[in-house]
Amino acid sequence: MIGAMRYLDLTLPTAAENLALDDALLDELENSDAPMPPETLRLWEPARPTVVLGRSSRPEIEVHLDACRAAGVPVLRRCSGGAAIVAGPGCLMYAVTISYEHRPQLRAIDQAHRWVLGKVAGAIGALVPCIAHHGTSDLVMIDAANVARKFSGNSVRCRRRGFLYHGTLLYDFPLEMIERYLAMPPRMPDYRGGRPHESFVANLPLSADALRRAILAAFAAREPCDSWPERRTYELVAEKYGRAEWNE
Repeated sequence: MIGAMRYLDLTLPTAAENLALDDALLDELENSDAPMPPETLRLWEPARPTVVLGRSSRPEIEVHLDACRAAGVPVLRRCSGGAAIVAGPGCLMYAVTISYEHRPQLRAIDQAHRWVLGKVAGAIGALVPCIAHHGTSDLVMIDAANVARKFSGNSVRCRRRGFLYHGTLLYDFPLEMIERYLAMPPRMPDYRGGRPHESFVANLPLSADALRRAILAAFAAREPCDSWPERRTYELVAEKYGRAEWNE
């Protein structure tokens, strides 16, 4: 029987620490002694604008590096794939660790995308009309003219015993920052139609509290974490997320 998912609402002081904590939660699942390791939903929100590269992103192609340097916006790299994003206040971040022991059908990556995004879309769709999953891992709002505008980008990292699925949820984000700090991505889904950032992305018409409640309900995350992998988080900052060799 699958136990209740744990939840952790925790934002650490720096972007490197926050990226490391997502990775540490996956390590915790991977190295658990339990035959059915606990699954965890984490919510957090950056305190300042930050550019986050995908694992294989090329910053010189995907990011306006001069603009980031001039504004003091850090450029860091996450452990999962996908293109670069801009996050900051007004962008709720979520991360969920999923065990294959609990959900063996999700070893197929397309099933993993559909399962996670189906839950998120269903919960938000109960509050906002016309929510849909487009492309590989985007969530969009579709307006009366049938135009889809993206409010959530997501990515995944798979390990032997499970995977980390994490993404963005725009609700009160200064969208002009995306144009300022990101170039057009090297790969775009067909539904984008070549649109620039300003006409492609949108904020959800929800408060932070309403969005948090929706995501907790989506995963039936009812058990607050009484601890988090603090030691492993700071090891990962020292080994990877705080090092120029990884981020650049």
